[in-house]
Amino acid sequence: MNVTVIGSASATSADERALRALYLEHGPALYSYVLRMLGGDTHRTEDILQETLLRCWNKRALADNEGMAVRPWLFRVARNLVIDAHRTRMARPPEVSGDSWLSDMSAEVDLIERMLSSIVVRDALRSLTPAHREALQATIFADHTTQQAAEALGVPQGTVKSRVYYALRSLKATLADDAAA
Repeated sequence: MNVTVIGSASATSADERALRALYLEHGPALYSYVLRMLGGDTHRTEDILQETLLRCWNKRALADNEGMAVRPWLFRVARNLVIDAHRTRMARPPEVSGDSWLSDMSAEVDLIERMLSSIVVRDALRSLTPAHREALQATIFADHTTQQAAEALGVPQGTVKSRVYYALRSLKATLADDAAA
């Protein structure tokens, strides 16, 4: 825990020595106290400690008072600063990363695009003849070989191959027309 005391032009070296002595005497205990209050957050602890000492510096006339107990005053100031910092954070709405809404929007756009694509493909499949649609369903969608599809449809294997070929060619043309429109 390093401290560099920066004085103003009007500050005397005696004031700086007094502040250093104050820090050396009360700094470690004050640091531990604030650190416990902040749940181990060292960065915020250092900020609070710095602000506490700054307030002491600004109120050095109080510290010059021989009869005043400085330690309780320092701890009270630090405690109040911790409470104020907590209240300030609680009063502000929670910070949201700038891109979180964008990723949510992106997911929704992807879902909409998939839905639109499925509607376009479904409509293109409906434009096929029943024989071509059956051949596609038996081979591609049911993941059967042309031989298995031919047996299921009761037609020769060559017929299934040609129906699948013409069905895919028709689908490609229909989807290309839809994309151009």
